[in-house]
Amino acid sequence: MSKTERANFGSKLGIILATAGSAVGLGNVWRFPYMTGQNGGAAFILIYIFCVLLLGIPCMVSEFIIGRRAQANTARAYGRLGGKAWAMVGGLGVLTGFLITGYYAVVSGWCLQYLYASLAGQLKGDPQYVTRYFQEFSQDPLMPVFWTIVILGITCYVIVKGVENGIERASKMLMPTLFVLLLVIVVASCLLPGAGKGVEFLLKPDFSVINKGVFLGALGQSFYSLSIAMGCICTYASYFSRETNLGKSAVQIAVIDSMVAILAGLMIFPAAFSVGVNPDSGPSLIFITLPNVFQQAFSGMPIVGYVVSLLFYGLLSLAALTSLISLHEVSTAFCHEEFHLSRRTAAIAVTATCAVIGTFCSLSLGKFDGLQLFGKSLFDLFDFVTGQIMLPVGGFFTCIFLGWFVPRKLVRDEFTNNGSLSGRLFGVFLFSVRFICPLGILLIFLHQFGVI
Repeated sequence: MSKTERANFGSKLGIILATAGSAVGLGNVWRFPYMTGQNGGAAFILIYIFCVLLLGIPCMVSEFIIGRRAQANTARAYGRLGGKAWAMVGGLGVLTGFLITGYYAVVSGWCLQYLYASLAGQLKGDPQYVTRYFQEFSQDPLMPVFWTIVILGITCYVIVKGVENGIERASKMLMPTLFVLLLVIVVASCLLPGAGKGVEFLLKPDFSVINKGVFLGALGQSFYSLSIAMGCICTYASYFSRETNLGKSAVQIAVIDSMVAILAGLMIFPAAFSVGVNPDSGPSLIFITLPNVFQQAFSGMPIVGYVVSLLFYGLLSLAALTSLISLHEVSTAFCHEEFHLSRRTAAIAVTATCAVIGTFCSLSLGKFDGLQLFGKSLFDLFDFVTGQIMLPVGGFFTCIFLGWFVPRKLVRDEFTNNGSLSGRLFGVFLFSVRFICPLGILLIFLHQFGVI
């Protein structure tokens, strides 16, 4: 399909920022810090970086190749290169992205609520009050649903505007803003009394904590952080120009993604150590622990604490929005091309359906806790099925597909832009995709189910 028939990103910067926005999200600002805290700090980060190089970049380049070569939504892209059987793998990516959009919007809505609560000064009080605030809000039948619909509406607006005028333009505004906010909070956190212990925890490795669980946890975090097998990378690559250097772009995106994750650690741990908060507080670190951290750390400067808290939850909301845009685009592109809907109609249909999913997922955490399947709330079930089954399976078969079934010449042509780029690392890339990546993903999958 020619460039005039299909939308494209308008610039190299747009490609990098949009695709980085897909990868950078709550996985970096929320999940990475608490995973680092639970797995020993700096040693975990070193293994995580190693896993990004070993697993993340080759998998990302694989999805880039499939998406750009096919110039189609994820399901059609796999079908064009491998036939109907492989189209099912692409379809799995679309379905995964769609389901994640539904429940991810719930957590993204929580971020908007905390941004509003920070602005209104509602997060003041003792630790018990802050804990109760989160529990009461997350279980409320109305407000979480309201914020879920709000953030889906914002996302829909960006998607309807299209690739260049919507996704790319939003990414050019949101990603630099995210970096500026992140750096401001990092500086404020590192200037607190006793913050040096948090910096040391994050940057001075203790190799005695390394075990099989730490290694596999880092492997899993690198996989999820880069949005592999969600359809996002493949869909965005279908908007790449033929001149885009896929390998270089993947490295740049992985560097940005890892930098944001490490900066998020520098934002959280110095402040946490400054007030004596345990670094392995787990998932509650963002919504329960940090409001207390802000209050205690800036107790003598309440205005500064107010501003930092507001900036932090603004940052969290931006991170959630950039990822939600990419997840939404996966399903929108699919509906637009497969069902021949206008982009606007496709985006609205996806938004409405995801709003229904998000509503039921949100209600399953509150008074309607009877909304359960297999002993899990709908929210937890969606998280489990997508994160621990669909993503590893999709990533595994993507590597098998590109490494063993797509013609080697086609892969090399895309990797080298038809010979205009150096192919020195092509052999290393193909070996990684054929052997190292499938084995690494298989280890993640087996570890999650307790087989190893």
